[in-house]
Amino acid sequence: MLRVHHLRIGRSVFTVWLIEELGLDYELTIYDRNAQMRAPAELRAAHPLGKSPVIEDQGMIIAESGAIASYLIDVYDRDGRFAPPKSDLKAWMRYTQWLHYTEASAFLPLFLKLLPMRTQDQAPGIAAFADGEIALHLGYVSDQLGEQPYILGENLQAPDIGLVYIMSLAQRIGELTNYPRLQAYLARATARPAFQRAMAKTGG
Repeated sequence: MLRVHHLRIGRSVFTVWLIEELGLDYELTIYDRNAQMRAPAELRAAHPLGKSPVIEDQGMIIAESGAIASYLIDVYDRDGRFAPPKSDLKAWMRYTQWLHYTEASAFLPLFLKLLPMRTQDQAPGIAAFADGEIALHLGYVSDQLGEQPYILGENLQAPDIGLVYIMSLAQRIGELTNYPRLQAYLARATARPAFQRAMAKTGG
């Protein structure tokens, strides 16, 4: 059976959300952070980096949120609900770019903003860079979203899972105040029953 290694207070809840959207049976192994808010050593038994999410399926151990999402869609999205057909090259490439965007360009500026909040170690140059990049990316996402309910149109697809993680992180550090469209997107996505089930099962 599919197994998910979930670290509380982290992005792996979003992997569980995708699994819930797909309607799959799975088992959860849940880990608590230590006093330093780091992953416990026990998580290294699942993967040498000791990070989460990690899944086990069909004799494989798969790490990295984007790789996990790609695997789950390729193997289990048999009805094509969460990705366009690969035969539609234009739609597929747009989907692929958004799927990887959240783990590539979008995450770093928010991380640079979040880290000093945790460590109380302020670096003005880094903060100024992060502020500019965050505004760039949030404006980009807001413009691309437009009046659509989800980033690729009327229906939630796999890239929305990672993008909602980014929006939730932006909200957490107070960066969504001037982006009502993104606030509505975040509220819409997190109100979905599959997201609510993921939160209840993982403890967030």
